[in-house]
Amino acid sequence: MSQATGTLYIVSAPSGAGKTSLVKALIEQIDSLRVSVSHTTRAMRPGEVDGVNYHFTRRERFLEQVGQGDFLEHAEVFGNLYGTSQSTVEQTLAEGHDLILEIDWQGAQQVRRALPQARSIFILPPSSSALQDRLSNRGQDSDDVIAGRMAQAVEEMSHYVEYDFIVINDDFHTALDDLKAILRSGRLTLAHQQDLHRHLLTGLLSD
Repeated sequence: MSQATGTLYIVSAPSGAGKTSLVKALIEQIDSLRVSVSHTTRAMRPGEVDGVNYHFTRRERFLEQVGQGDFLEHAEVFGNLYGTSQSTVEQTLAEGHDLILEIDWQGAQQVRRALPQARSIFILPPSSSALQDRLSNRGQDSDDVIAGRMAQAVEEMSHYVEYDFIVINDDFHTALDDLKAILRSGRLTLAHQQDLHRHLLTGLLSD
């Protein structure tokens, strides 16, 4: 049996939709799945580990990497730079692993231009009120901050039409099953099965 190239999955969602928890559960349940670790210039927070949460990078070095074309996508968010290493993505996929890239709709547009074969998933909350409740229940933000996050979420959610798959996170386990079904179907496409079972298919059709 030969080794098939992995598939890159872009996963986006507004804050509060449950993307981080779903991706974490997905990684724990699927051995062949990996999650991309982004580079960032922001300061490391307590409890974070370099190379696990992010690759923490000096701003000067980050800009050098941008100039060298090292990033598949990059953006500046609240004064900090974030980017995805193109070589790491290519190596992971070449090793046969599926790879999840957690980025916003702007980064997703950049990745689709560079890698049009990537599949994209947008995770939505079951309602606006449910999203508001989730943001409020964190107990970390003021009403003004929550209102700002809700406005930003509406803008982000308007881009769902650009994605291949939509998952509604009403029930966590159902949403997780939906994500697993998307990944499993990706492993059953003609192109993937031809790569994986080339010798079998040749043998079945030989005299």
